[in-house]
Amino acid sequence: MKAIADTGFIVAFVNRHDQHHQWAASVARQITEPLLTCEPVLAEAAFQVRSSSIIIELLQDSLLTLSFNIDKNLQHLKQLAIRYEDRSPDLADLCIVRMSELYPKHSVVTVDHDFKVYRRNKRDLIPLLTPPHS
Repeated sequence: MKAIADTGFIVAFVNRHDQHHQWAASVARQITEPLLTCEPVLAEAAFQVRSSSIIIELLQDSLLTLSFNIDKNLQHLKQLAIRYEDRSPDLADLCIVRMSELYPKHSVVTVDHDFKVYRRNKRDLIPLLTPPHS
């Protein structure tokens, strides 16, 4: 499976009490190569699960891999921030949208409903892998 991991997926996978934990664990069992992600997603996830060490372990165990450079994508991120200003997107979401543009064969694994609104390349739907009924 080629995919990009968003914060909600990571939190659901780590937190056994999360409403989407079973779904996230099921997705993780299907992983054949590391999920791509970015540093803002990792920072959000570490904050939400209150553990940086767990997030670092996911990198060490190759469930996740960093695959995004903010410096090289500043102009694109700024354009996305302006386009979606009315939604007040956080940096992690903007990075995930941009990653979806850079990795068009990858779905975004998320529990976040905003990704149904965001578009890559200004008009294209972002392929999503979400929990049932989300």
